[in-house]
Amino acid sequence: MRSSRFGGTAAAVLLVATAAASCGGRGEDDGATTASGACKGQQTTGITDKTLKLGGIYPLSGPASAYGDIPKGIKAYFDYVNAEQNGIGGRKVEFVVRDDGYQPPKAVEEARRLVEQERVFALFQTLGTPSTTATWDYAGQRKVPQVFVATGASKWGSDTKHPWTIGWQPNYVSEARVYAQFLKTEKPNAKVAVLYQNDDFGKDLLGGFKKAIQGGQITIAQEQSYEVSDPSVEPQMRNLAGSKADVFLNITTPKFGSQALAADAKLTGWNPLHIVNNVASSVTVLRPVGFKNVQNVVSATYYKDPIDPQWKDDSEMKLYTAKMKQYAPGADPSVPYHAFGWAVASSFHKTMQAAKCPTREGLRDAMRNLNNVQIPMLLPGVTMTTDKDDGFPIESMQLMRFKGERWELFGEVIDTRKAFGPLTG
Repeated sequence: MRSSRFGGTAAAVLLVATAAASCGGRGEDDGATTASGACKGQQTTGITDKTLKLGGIYPLSGPASAYGDIPKGIKAYFDYVNAEQNGIGGRKVEFVVRDDGYQPPKAVEEARRLVEQERVFALFQTLGTPSTTATWDYAGQRKVPQVFVATGASKWGSDTKHPWTIGWQPNYVSEARVYAQFLKTEKPNAKVAVLYQNDDFGKDLLGGFKKAIQGGQITIAQEQSYEVSDPSVEPQMRNLAGSKADVFLNITTPKFGSQALAADAKLTGWNPLHIVNNVASSVTVLRPVGFKNVQNVVSATYYKDPIDPQWKDDSEMKLYTAKMKQYAPGADPSVPYHAFGWAVASSFHKTMQAAKCPTREGLRDAMRNLNNVQIPMLLPGVTMTTDKDDGFPIESMQLMRFKGERWELFGEVIDTRKAFGPLTG
């Protein structure tokens, strides 16, 4: 009788263990026991009942190192949630950050390290269009969610062959539409000079702008490209000044954004309306140029600016400021890239909470089934929406103009889905 009871208990334990192991997918179970029922057979690598491990890839060094502030905001958010909210769904979040120096081959190397050695649950944020392009095939092959990548390339939402990768910020084509619409109202006969980064990022925004101005009187007077390895864009700026264009569209990353703004201020006889794309619009980009030299520059945004006084009594801004000081005491809360990081981490939090299964597949499905999700750090009226045919979480932006020592919002939030129709292909 004793032998019979022991045998029954052992069989039950074996059954539970087998069911738990089946959730791992390809033998990659890390101990999660909640992936049961409809979730059986799905991947639980990097997630247990108590922990959740994420990996991010950023240019902490190199020509785009200004973006290294973003993971500071992300980590502060996760540290706050871990300490004061018992993590996400009872799971403490570990966020592992790797540096690719804005070099695609290095990004691939770091993605492999995160997935195969660190055994992360998901790649949360790979920054840059070139780096994400270099890694999304690998993420897809390994069936690892590549969540809310820090790049606005339109392909993250329109491509159907990479269901494991999705963007977050407004895509560059939608951003270009906003600038085109602004010029159609303010300068319907504008002649535009364009500086753009010679890669998928620069070409995507420029291509979107060209398409958006079709059928009107706005023309491209001249365009100049630069490489991320270039020491300076001053030669390109001198060439563009010769075009006598009355609008300058600045499609750059932070280092070159500062250079272009400085060059524009120095050039005599050329005083165009200066539009700088969102990714190079941080005050940390403008400050070295001198605020007096960037007055009335125009850009667009979708999340709250920590130094805009209209948010001083905003509950989320108060929380963000307090927790940045508490959990990232060496990081300045007024830096917009920190607020960006906080906002995207909050977006991940809500997406993970909405997952029907605590698995990689559950996260993949949740990030493509967002229904008007509100994120407190986003501008009022800006929400996240996706479905199986729409992989663009955020497609609303508001224009802003630099005045004094900060950006001032103007106009209304523009939902580019409604204003211009859905973005495809």
